[in-house]
Amino acid sequence: MSFMKCTVVLAVTFSTPAGLTALVQAANPVSPLVCDLTSYTPTGGITARVSDDVLLVQWPGAGNEQLRLGLSIVDGTPTIAELAIRLEGRTWATIATDVGIEFKITEGLRRISNQQLSPLRNLGVELTQEVIDRYKWDVFWDAPLDLRTEVSRGNPPPASGVAGQPGLPRSPDEIRRADAVYDAEGCVVTTDGARLEVAFPGMRLGSFSGELVLTVYEGTNLIRVEAVASTDLPSVAYKYDVGLTGLDLEGSRIAWRDVANEEHSYSLRGPANSDHVVLRAANRLVVAETSGGAIAAFPPPHTFFWAREIEINVGNNWYRKDDESSFSFGIRQGEQEVVERYLANWSLYSAPPGSEQHMAGYFYPTLGDASEAFDGALAFTNGDVYRPLPGYQVMGSHYHTNLGRQLIASGSMDTRLSDFEALRAAGITIAGPVDRPRDATQLEELHWLFEGARRHSDDTFIVMPELENTNLLGGHWDLLFSHPVYYVDERAPGTPLVTEHPEYGRMYNIGSAQDLMTMIEAEDMLVYMPHPRTKGSTGFPDAVADTPHFRSDRYRGVGWRWGMGSDLSEVRLSDFRVIPLLDDMNNWIADTSLRPKYLLAITETYAKAPGDDIYANGPVSYLRIGELPEPGEYAPIIDALMDGNYFVTSGEVLIPSHRYDGVGANTTLTAEVQWTFPLDFVEVVYGDGETTTTQVVSTKDLPPFGSHTFTIPFDATGQAWVRFAAWDSAGNGAMTMPIRLSER
Repeated sequence: MSFMKCTVVLAVTFSTPAGLTALVQAANPVSPLVCDLTSYTPTGGITARVSDDVLLVQWPGAGNEQLRLGLSIVDGTPTIAELAIRLEGRTWATIATDVGIEFKITEGLRRISNQQLSPLRNLGVELTQEVIDRYKWDVFWDAPLDLRTEVSRGNPPPASGVAGQPGLPRSPDEIRRADAVYDAEGCVVTTDGARLEVAFPGMRLGSFSGELVLTVYEGTNLIRVEAVASTDLPSVAYKYDVGLTGLDLEGSRIAWRDVANEEHSYSLRGPANSDHVVLRAANRLVVAETSGGAIAAFPPPHTFFWAREIEINVGNNWYRKDDESSFSFGIRQGEQEVVERYLANWSLYSAPPGSEQHMAGYFYPTLGDASEAFDGALAFTNGDVYRPLPGYQVMGSHYHTNLGRQLIASGSMDTRLSDFEALRAAGITIAGPVDRPRDATQLEELHWLFEGARRHSDDTFIVMPELENTNLLGGHWDLLFSHPVYYVDERAPGTPLVTEHPEYGRMYNIGSAQDLMTMIEAEDMLVYMPHPRTKGSTGFPDAVADTPHFRSDRYRGVGWRWGMGSDLSEVRLSDFRVIPLLDDMNNWIADTSLRPKYLLAITETYAKAPGDDIYANGPVSYLRIGELPEPGEYAPIIDALMDGNYFVTSGEVLIPSHRYDGVGANTTLTAEVQWTFPLDFVEVVYGDGETTTTQVVSTKDLPPFGSHTFTIPFDATGQAWVRFAAWDSAGNGAMTMPIRLSER
């Protein structure tokens, strides 16, 4: 492997902060600090040493800022003794002293849902404990904290009394709440590329046990705080909150922006709070302005959300005035604030026994005021807007807007729906609303869908109709159109496949999978399975892998979205369900002349409005198509999807170009990658029809907000297909579509 290293290395002068040890000792009894530094290597950028029972970490931040973090143990509890910043060569400004790190956890019982069990029963799968334990972690319709007797509210309830699973309603005894308890005796310091981790073993968080880990990165002020822990209990679902506590009230205030992006602040001069004060803050971001500067608190932008149907901001931030001299603030996950109709879809995270869960939050300190902290934090997600990329269009798919039905109910084809205003504002240029027409009014709803899509489109934004179906092909599947096509889901004996409708013209009468595939081929359509191996597609597409319709090139692949079994032990988004399936599918067809199977970024969310958290809850596909097509004519989009001329991404990592050169043992990948959060690794993944090989290249020596062209040699001898991906330290990433090595 050969590529240029771009690590930023800044020379710093390290000095012990005057009076820091005395300050800490005066506030609380500081325990003797023994830190294991055997895995620490000075890089010239980040330095660390123990001085008077304080671990002192210093590193170059954004621009010409330098940061200093002092960590100690007070009565067994890891404590931020000091957080300070300065401009290079200037005097240190103390942002915070003697600050604690607060973690809270809420645990419930994970159940598999009837929606998952139904397709398994139809496939004749015996519902053993092993089968239940395999699929329950990918549940969508579960709500471990919902104690209502009427659990379904019109939605598929969890299954009752199967393979050792308790029945419903849920018992209050299933819910456990706890704060983190520490019994730290020392720390372990590890250098990994251009970053440094400090781990404090001896953390207990409810049924979880593990360690508190703080990570800093060269070239940015970003500090990652996480509980890295596991549980041995068999069916745990959980959520967590994290924040900084014990900040000095003097000269401080809390600042945030509401869902309309209006600025707000609170001076903390009111009475003390008993509980978290929940903030419906824009961008999942709250700032504590202190006498020395400001600190932004925000979660990982995507892994913070488990599978859900809505992007409604239910309050992801909090503050709390603890007493007349101190306050706390941070990030949190909603519980009771969600709209009632969605309570049955609040599944929390899955924690299989023994899995190492990473419960993370980010803090971004700066010398400036709240506005500078906002700007520094928002840069990591481009202000929650998918960044334009020359030559590409940004496509979001599988939005349950019920476009046709909504317009019919409004009484006007020209009704403007807020769903598309919200999507356009997030930087999406191609929006795919997925309707599910009713049988009795299918043609009418199709007509309003097609015409409504045209009327919401212009030269900078295209609405591209999609349909979700549950018949004929197995599981759920989406139909993507290159142009309006009318059809009905029945074909009486003697009825031709194609007939003429008096109002809509050519119409298909579909009575079999063969009828459907004939229409799809003739009308230049594509099929994707939106949520494979879960929900109503549990057991699929595996069960139809050998069918003619799945092996057709028109059956393009499956949907990619995180959630639907959110598991914070995953390194990649949907690392356990969708990404392995992508590789499985291409191994299934490795010995054929078929095109590779692909992923399409989807959301699986319903009604949208301005202020909703669109960016955090949905990945997108970047299609290399140049200009947008005319409204109603979607063939260039279909062509790009058919040819795999696109990449999927969470938004923070982009792959503007890539190519493969050479043959056999002398094959080389060349790929341009752009990123915001510090990048973790890039990988070349390839398969021979049976085995998938992943060649990982660490990128932890590269700075944040970078761009680099990677050149990675690999041995393609005997391999059938290959793809490329890049993943950052916050769990975000991007993937190119597979290509057949024989067809380059």
